Amino acid sequence: MKLQDAVVLVTGANRGIGAEFVAQLRRRGAAKIYAAARDVSAVDPDGVHPIELDVTDPGAVEAAARVAGDVQVLINNAGISTGTALVTGDVAAIRREMDTNFYGPLLMTRAFAPILGANGGGAVLNVVSALSWFTAPGSGAYAASKAAAWMLTDSTRLELAGQGTHVVGVHMGLVDTDMAKGLQAPKIPPSALAAAGLDAVESGAQEVLADDWARFVKAGLVLDPERRYAELFSALGAS
Repeated sequence: MKLQDAVVLVTGANRGIGAEFVAQLRRRGAAKIYAAARDVSAVDPDGVHPIELDVTDPGAVEAAARVAGDVQVLINNAGISTGTALVTGDVAAIRREMDTNFYGPLLMTRAFAPILGANGGGAVLNVVSALSWFTAPGSGAYAASKAAAWMLTDSTRLELAGQGTHVVGVHMGLVDTDMAKGLQAPKIPPSALAAAGLDAVESGAQEVLADDWARFVKAGLVLDPERRYAELFSALGAS
C-alpha cells in the first residue's frame, strides 16, 4: 500500500526510532499520524495527533482503538531493554520486558485488527530485532521478548492474511538511540531503520534485515548452536 494519504498510528513516537517514523511519514504524505507514547509532552505536535498510551495497559489500548478508528497502518515500535538475565535477574524486570515488547504489540494488534480489516486491510509493522535470533550475557530477557515478537509477527501475518492485512517484521542490530547509548559498536541511524520499514510497507516485503548485523545473524540460523554462537561471539569480539 502507499503511505501517501494513509492514516498511521506509531507507538513509542516520542523519541528515537518512533520519532523518526513520524518525521518520515510526514515527508511521505500521510494524511493523519497518531503519535502514541506514555509521555506525549515530548511529541512534536506539528501535524500529528498525540495519544497518551501505555501499550502494557489493556484499557489504554482499547481507548486508543476507540479514538483512532480510521487507522490503516499500525507501527508497533514501543519497546524497552532492562539488561536483565533470565536465570539470576529480577523476575519483575523480565515481566516488564515481555509485557512491553511482546504483549504490547499483541494487545495493539488484537485491538486494531478489526479496524484495519474494516479500512481495507492495511498493514502492521513490528520493530523486532536481530536479538530475536540470538542472545548474549545480559540480554536474556530482551532476546526472549524479541523472539516472542518475531513469532507474533509470523503468526499474525498468517492469521490476518484473510482480511488482506500485510504484516512486516523489522530486524536490526544496534540503532543510534538512547537504548544503545554507551555501546561501542557499529550503529545505524534511526532514519535508515524507519525508511527500510516504511519501504517494506509500500513494497509488500514481509521481513526487513536493516543492516549487515541482522543479515549475518539470520544467515547463521542454519548452523548448530555451538558453531553459531562461536561465530557470533567471534564477530562480537567476545570469548
